[in-house]
Amino acid sequence: MRPRNKEKELLVKELTIEMLVTHGFESFSANKLAKACGISMATLYIYYKDKDDLIIQIASEEVAKMRQAVIKGFDPEASFEQGLHVQWKNRFEYQIANPVLSLFFELLRSSSYQDKIYSGFRDDFDHMIRRFMKNSIDRGEIIAMPIEVYWSVAFSPLQSLIRAHYEGQRPGGSTFILTEELVWQTFKLVLKALKV
Repeated sequence: MRPRNKEKELLVKELTIEMLVTHGFESFSANKLAKACGISMATLYIYYKDKDDLIIQIASEEVAKMRQAVIKGFDPEASFEQGLHVQWKNRFEYQIANPVLSLFFELLRSSSYQDKIYSGFRDDFDHMIRRFMKNSIDRGEIIAMPIEVYWSVAFSPLQSLIRAHYEGQRPGGSTFILTEELVWQTFKLVLKALKV
């Protein structure tokens, strides 16, 4: 068996993500990937056993990196405002710095790979968020609500702003660039919606 070449392995990961974001799952194939990387199918299979393994391994690795970025400095014991602020800051900075990966994660969320990739991430992160919510409820900072409601109100506005930033336009077609000022203005509105 031939040894793994780190440069080729990195190229495979980068082009997999780029090709999936650009063309979707339907037109993605291991053959096209190998050709784009300038490697043989045999070389590709040194790294992955098949196309599904390739997607799952690369996505799982990138989700783990994102997870670390998103929870950096997050303390489930923090006040509601502080904890949510850290979450928004981390998500905003990560997604603006990694637009292709952010689009890749959006693609994965609506795919058949979702459960295989996000299950471990969800279990661990859900536990932290539930603890954070319970602490915030116990302190009287927010009312009790299903986590799905919390998630929709807490993070959907940020995701919508980031999506509009990627698209580069507002509803109606005028140019849109997301600024930190707009992020924190929206954050204050979300806090008003969630706090008691």
